[in-house]
Amino acid sequence: EPDILEFIGYNLKKEGFEVDTASNGLDGLKKAKIFKPDLILLDVMMPQMDGMEMCAELRKLDSFKDTLIVFLSARAEDFSQLAGYDAGANDYILKPIKPKVLISKLNALLKLRNTNEVQPDEFIKLKEFEINRETYKVTFKDEIFLLPRKEFELIAWLDSNPERVFKRADLLENVWGNEGMRG
Repeated sequence: EPDILEFIGYNLKKEGFEVDTASNGLDGLKKAKIFKPDLILLDVMMPQMDGMEMCAELRKLDSFKDTLIVFLSARAEDFSQLAGYDAGANDYILKPIKPKVLISKLNALLKLRNTNEVQPDEFIKLKEFEINRETYKVTFKDEIFLLPRKEFELIAWLDSNPERVFKRADLLENVWGNEGMRG
C-alpha cells in the first residue's frame, strides 16, 4: 500500500537507513538485485509477485544468502508465518506495529547479524552461548536447550544487549511487540 510504504520509508530514513522501495514483488526483486541491501522488508501480499515467492527467489541467489529478510504483514495466521520462515525469512513481524518498535527490531536483527559475521548464517555464537536460529536450540556450556520461539527470542535479545538492565516494558516492546501489549 503506497501510504504504508511511504510512512515506513520515511521513518527508516529518519533513523539513518538508506531506503529504496518498490510497490510490487517483481520491481522489488529487480531493485534488490541492483541495490543489494543488507536488509529487505517484505509484505506477504504484494501484486505481481507475492512476498513469499520473492523471498524464495532471493534465497536462491548466492548474493542474498547473508541478506536479512523480514516480513512485515497483517497475515497473522500460523501457516503464513511458517511459510515466511520456510521461504527463507529471518523474521516475521505482525502489523500494526509502531515505527519505533519496528526500527528497534530491525536494528536488533542487524546487530545480531553483525556480531555473527564469521559464523554460518543459521548460528549465532555470543560469549558462552551458541544460538541456532534454524532449530531454536541454545547451547550454554555444552548443555543443549530446545526453547519455544519467544523464549529463544528473549535469550537472543538479552544476549545481544550485554550489561544492560531492562524494564518489563522494554522486553515486552522489543521481544513481544504488539503481542505483549495485549497481556
